[in-house]
This record gives sequence, structure tokens and C-alpha cells, in this order.
Amino acid sequence: MWRSLARTSRFIRPRPYAAVAASARPLATGSLRHYSQQAEGGVPYETLQSADKTRPASVPASADVVVIGGGSIGCSTLYHLAHMGVTNAVLVERDQLTSGTTWHTGGLVWNLRPSDLEVQLLMYMAHLVRNVLEPETGIVPGWKENGGIFVANNKERLDEYKRLATLGKVFGIESHVLSPDETKKVFPLMNTSDIYGSLYSPTDGDIDPAGFCSALTRGATKLGAKVLTNCPVTGIQVGEDDYGVKRVKGVETVSGTIKTSTVVDACGVWAPYIGQMAGVNVPLTPMHHHYVVSERIEGIHGLPNVRDHDLSVYLKVQGDGLAFGGYEPNPIFWKEVKNDFAFSLFELDWDVFGFNIDGCVNRIPVLETTGIKSTVCGPESFTPDHKPLMGESPEVRGFYLNCAMNSSGLMLGGGTGKQMAHWIVNGRPELDMYSYDIRRFDPKVSRNSAWVDERSQEAYAKNYSTVFPHDEPLAGRNMRKDALHKVLEDAGCVYQERLGWERPGWFATDGPAPVLKYDFYGYYGTPEHENYRYKQLLGDDYTFDFPKHHDIIGNECMTCRTSVAAFNMSYFGKFYVTGPDAQKAVDWMFTNDMSKPVGSTVYTCALNKAGGVEMDLTVSVMDSGTGSAIDPVFDGQGFYVAAGGGVAQHAKTHMRTIMQDERFDCNILDHSEDMGVLSVQGPKSRELLQSLTSADLSNEAFPFATHKVIDIAGNQTRAIRLSFVGELGYELHVNNESAVAIYQAVMEAGAKYGIVNGGYRALDSLSLEKGYHLWRNDLRAEDTPLESGLGFVCKLKKGTPFLGRGAVEKQKAEGIRKKRACFTIEEHVPLLGFECIRRNGEVVGFVRRGEFGYHLNKNIGYGYVSNPSGDVVTNEFLAEGDYTIERMEEVYQAKLHLISPFDPQHKRIKGIYADD
Repeated sequence: MWRSLARTSRFIRPRPYAAVAASARPLATGSLRHYSQQAEGGVPYETLQSADKTRPASVPASADVVVIGGGSIGCSTLYHLAHMGVTNAVLVERDQLTSGTTWHTGGLVWNLRPSDLEVQLLMYMAHLVRNVLEPETGIVPGWKENGGIFVANNKERLDEYKRLATLGKVFGIESHVLSPDETKKVFPLMNTSDIYGSLYSPTDGDIDPAGFCSALTRGATKLGAKVLTNCPVTGIQVGEDDYGVKRVKGVETVSGTIKTSTVVDACGVWAPYIGQMAGVNVPLTPMHHHYVVSERIEGIHGLPNVRDHDLSVYLKVQGDGLAFGGYEPNPIFWKEVKNDFAFSLFELDWDVFGFNIDGCVNRIPVLETTGIKSTVCGPESFTPDHKPLMGESPEVRGFYLNCAMNSSGLMLGGGTGKQMAHWIVNGRPELDMYSYDIRRFDPKVSRNSAWVDERSQEAYAKNYSTVFPHDEPLAGRNMRKDALHKVLEDAGCVYQERLGWERPGWFATDGPAPVLKYDFYGYYGTPEHENYRYKQLLGDDYTFDFPKHHDIIGNECMTCRTSVAAFNMSYFGKFYVTGPDAQKAVDWMFTNDMSKPVGSTVYTCALNKAGGVEMDLTVSVMDSGTGSAIDPVFDGQGFYVAAGGGVAQHAKTHMRTIMQDERFDCNILDHSEDMGVLSVQGPKSRELLQSLTSADLSNEAFPFATHKVIDIAGNQTRAIRLSFVGELGYELHVNNESAVAIYQAVMEAGAKYGIVNGGYRALDSLSLEKGYHLWRNDLRAEDTPLESGLGFVCKLKKGTPFLGRGAVEKQKAEGIRKKRACFTIEEHVPLLGFECIRRNGEVVGFVRRGEFGYHLNKNIGYGYVSNPSGDVVTNEFLAEGDYTIERMEEVYQAKLHLISPFDPQHKRIKGIYADD
């Protein structure tokens, strides 16, 4: 699951695989075969298959939770639920444990990933199989710790591995960057003549799926949970409560019905089938995934497992042989999923697998003269962003997903099972699981099967590609375009994609770069685009240094700082909260004081009950209007909520869930599709806009954090005086019909000020230079307002309760154990995130978000600093330390700033530039 922000030029046609294919002795003889003695040799270990197909005589009448699916994910979920006290839990499996995809998994476990979340999930998995399961259950979970090597064939890849090694140091994971000669010593059978280096992690290994799942279910049943095999689910009972909310009521099986309010769909490839029973969309694509097992290789036993991401292959030491496979650019889709497919495999397509064989033979030359003992080709589920699907469905309350592990189900099984149990019991997971949360997808795109298939195929094909800080998919594009899309495309906009929306990334100065229809990189009979300019510009971002367009983005930033820039933010979520209980709802949902007069705009957070920040956004207090999208009619008072577009679906679902739980009599009106947002920012923004309106834009008439409906070049506009860049500025919330006219008027009037279009690359730099937060990066659900420096948005001095208030008050009384801080370094090297922060030589955190600050002319990084002793973190503690930042194993002296060094007195957003 090596996420694919990638070098797309890697995709090449497979070359002949000659001797290896000639020596192959595949066991399968048909397009699909069910389990047999011949198939048993397909996997290099024992399975849990049994001839016993006896169905349960009955099922429990009720259960607190029903887990559907007996693979590694379902077994882990049941185990962790039981350990959290949910002993009245039942797992139902249509066949036998592991019979779906778990039984044929390769079982590899790597410690280092390009995600701090996944590093933590894998750390827990290692702890579970090393230290917990066997002493608790008496069953050996099958953990083998023989180490792992990531092979780099070029400098960029080794730079990526150095980033991983640096992140690993934050979490205490041992790893070593090796030269080619050192790599050869660790793995003597490897061809190292063409490699640049490697990363060696001695505590990597692999797991036996049968042993792991047996240990999990033994541990769960010892505590009272139940496991029912040969018990297919035939239906999910769903009903509406008296508030009109759809909720799970029960699970129907061939042996009876289990009444329950909570279901976990852990069915992997078959998860959509279960989802359909409840009316839940499960956006995944089943594909064939394969590996082969070699005959005996002299000297291979005990060597580390190997991943060569540049050749898109992995090699697992299996006894005295190798199991090897990888990710090809043209995977086979499994369009007609069979529900009786248990302990079954497909016939291996050697033409497809040839792409992997060639790379394996190159890396381990002895394979060229080694026979193939068996083949394994089974189904796996993949998603549009190559991340699992977890959490409560937004469509049916009580229906949880824990599936679509993108061929990493065994590796992630321990961690995702634990987080799923916390999600159900506590209402949220322990860790920030947004990247896995089903609420990250907007149904407007995730229900489009063509979009899901295209994106899943590209994510699969790019699975091993280098994870560069900036890349965009080519698949599934142009799904959602705002009213300004074409005029900005003509202006040279290089678009990014978020939630199906096309949003401006940066603006090329030498002509348009339109996004074209996906060409599948030339596979599946689709001609590959020639001279694809957009793809070529993406390639310029495939670096861990500053990209070629660094100065172009800098011009966007500096023009905003010195004059004026226009930013199209139309992909924002735009919601109205209205109804009799609207005031009660916003008071409870949001941390800031919502009892402001009409015309006020409030920056606020929304928390979970543990005090973690689920989102930050702006809320404008308003009266009923004239009837347009920007000025709707409603009874009483309402609130206009503007949320970052990339997390808009999460924000909407979070608000709706709270309203349902608290039974507030109010509604959410979603106008995200029929409104646009043009943000005009910079010292000359007021002067420019004043020339286009009859409204008074002075400080006295239109102060900061207020809004009003005005005319811009004769068009109705809701103007909000806000800034995400730290300058004087205004957001123009407009009807789609008038968006282009308003934009053109702004650009024409701004020409004399040298106005430029700005994209989100510039916004990211400008916002971090000012110290503003970007939710999902330097502000997450595991961070509290006090830790992140947002205590000022919490109405603690007022008696008004809000969700999470108790947790915030408790933390304020006890003190915080981590605190967000700003760092700058003098060296002209980019901070990209994952850099290790040390205080007085001790690891205290890592950089969450880094950018180059063009006004400060420095590299800036924000991260959370902890006290190694576990004590409270204060400003005094922070200020007394000496700091370094390690980037790709290079250490730089860093300067700590308790507040942003850019405009620390916040004069510029007030329009005060006299001292500049």
C-alpha cells in the first residue's frame, strides 16, 4: 500500500520473461478453480480449510455488535471488541475463517511507511504478534522476524527512504541506509550492480494468516464472544427511528436473525454485497492479485524480505524458496464477484505477471534458473486512493466499514481492528483515522463506478511509485468543475483534484495545461496521450527539492503580500444550518461563541467528545434573505458554514451526526455545487474592490470578521472580510451564474495593481508563513485546541456547553503534554513534513507541515513538541530548548518561534501597512 504520488514514466511494457516462464509449473488449469489438493500447494503454508460445512443450528437472539467476515480484519475487530468489554459480540462467516482473501495473502509486514498513522498501526501489529497473542491464547500467531530491505535504483528513491528512516526515528524504529556493497552483505544473492542504495529494517517480517486468525478468535471467544462459521448473511435489517434516521436493526442469516444495532462489514472484496443489503455504498474495485513460489534456492533461508519499488516487485523468503510478485500497470478487474468463492484462486495470467517476473529476475538473478513450485492468484479489493474503508457509514447509522485493505489486510489487521473497536465503543478511534474514514468520500463521486474503477486501477498501478510531496492522479478527473474552471484553465491553471473537485494548484506562465480523459497509461486498448502537457508539468514536481516552478509559486505569494491576488476557492463546502434549533445546534457543535449579532463571521473548531479537533471552519450569522443561493430564505435566524473543500464531506457528516444524536430540529442546506468563492487578498484588495461596488468597504463600515451582501460590478455577492493568508482581504461568495462576470471584473480592475491568479500551492505557503492551521496536516482529530494554539476559539469563559468542553477543561487544568510550535532553518532546503525534531538532542516530535516562506525567505516547519519525560509542555519548556531538525538524515540547527515570525501583531489583516 505504498501510496502512489508517483513517477508515472516508470510504466513500461513487460519484457520477455524467458527461462522463468518456461520453467513454470502452474497448478491451475481453468480460468477459475476451487480448492483442491492441487490448490493446496498454491499457498506456501497450511490453511484453515475443513471439510465440515455444517451450518449452525441457531444464532444468538441478539448481540451488541455483529462482525461480518472471518478474515484477518473481522477476527481482529472481534478480538479487540471483546478486550474492550463488548463480550456480547458475534462474528458470522459465510464459509470458514480466512476463506476469502486472507488465506492466500503473502503476509508481509514492513515497519516503515510514508504515513505516521500507518507507522503507528504497524507498531501495534508487531507488539500484538510478538508479545501478546501467544502468551494470552497459547496459539503461535506465526510471526517471523527476518528483516526487510527496500531497494533504491535512483537518488530520488533513496531520498524517499531517508525520509522514512527519519520518521522511523521519531517512533523508535531501527533502520539503516546502506550502500550497494553493504546491501550485498546483508543479502548476498541480490544483484546490487544497478542499485543506488537501500534501506534495511531488521525488525520487519511476515505473519502466518492461519495462526494469526486462530489466535485472535481464541482470545475473543475466551472472553465470551462467539464465532459462527458456515453461516452466510442473507439480509441486513434497517429501519427509521422517530427522528427519521436510518439505523441498523438486525442481521439475517441462514440460521436465523440476530437483533443488533451495530454491524461491521469486514468482508473485503465482498463488502459491497453486504453494503447493498443495507443501502450502503462501498466504493472498492476487486482485482486479481498474484505471486508465485519458487523451488528451493541454496542460501536463501533466513535472509530478509525485499521490496524493489522501482521495479514494482516484492520478494518474500519462504523457507528455502522465494514467494515473489508485485504490482503491474494493467491489473485484471474481477467484474462478476462470486459469493461462493471460498479457498479459491484464479489461473495466473502469465502475460500480465511477466511485468513482475522480469524485475524479480533482475534483482535476484538465481531466479532465472529456478523453477516455479506454485502460483497464487486471488482476488483483492482496492480503493480510489489506495486507503482502506473504515468508520460508520453516512447513509445508515450503526453500519460500520472495516474493509478494502488494498492487499495489506494482514499487515494492517491488528491496528485497524483495534481502532475499529475504539470507534464503536468510544465514538471515535484513538488515532487520527481520517485517511481511512469512509466520510472522506463524497457520494457524488464515490457512487460513480467508472470513477471508482479508474482511480482504483491507477492507484494499484502506481502502488510502488515514489511518494513525492506533490502529485495528482490522472484518473477520474474533471468530475466536479466550478463555474470558473474554463476561464482559469485558459489562464494556465495547473489543477489539483480533491473530492472529485478540480481546484487551482498553480498557474503556468506559458499557456494552458488541460487535464485530459484518463488513458490508462496506454493499457486496456486505450491509446496513451502523446505530449501530454499536464502530465509533463506533474513530472516537474517529482522531486524532494524545490520544483522548477518554485519561483512561479513565489511570484503568486509575493504579489499577494505586496499588492493583490485572486484565489478561486469555489470547491469549499457551503452549508446553511437553519431551523428552530439552529442556535442550539451551533452552540453545541462549535467551540466559539455563536451568540454574535447578525453580520458576524466566526472562526471556530468543532470537537469530538475527547476534545480532538474534527474540523475548523468559519460560521457567519445571518437573517433570512432574498432567495438566491448566497442569500436564501428561511424562518428565523440561520448560519452559513464554509468548510475547506477537501474535508467538506467530513464536515457535513460530522454536523449531521451531532444533530441526529442530540435530536436538534434543524436542517443542513448544501449549496456547495451552485455557489463559487473568489478570495481577493493583499494590501490593494480593498482599493480594487471599492472601485467595483457602491458599498462602503472601510474599516468602520466593514470591519474584520463581518459579512454583508453587496454588489460587485452589478452582481449580488456575499462578501466576508476574512483572510487565510494573513493580509487584508475579502472572500466573495457568489452565485454560479455571476461567477465569471465577477472574476473578469476583478481581474480587469486589478490589472493596474499587477493582480495575479493564485493557487493552492501559494495558499499553503502563505497560510503556514502566517501560522494558520490546515486541518488534516498540522491540525487533526488527535489534536486539541489547547495543544494546537487554538484555545482562544473555545468559549470557556461563558457557561454555554459545547461538545468536548469537558475534555478541554480537564486538559487546561492538568496541562498539555504536547504543543504546536514553529521552526525555521537557515539552509535553503525544503521542509516537507516527517522531519525529526530534537530538543537538546532528544526526539520530541516531527514536522507535520513544512513550506518555504517567500516573504520571510526561510523554510518553515510546524510540529508538535512533547516532553520526553511525559511532563507538561509549557512555553517556558519550549523556549529553554536547543533545537535541531533532521531532514533525510541531515541535521540542521533550528530556531523555535512561539508565535509566527510573520506579522506577529496581526496588523496586516486589519489593513495596517504603515510600518512595512
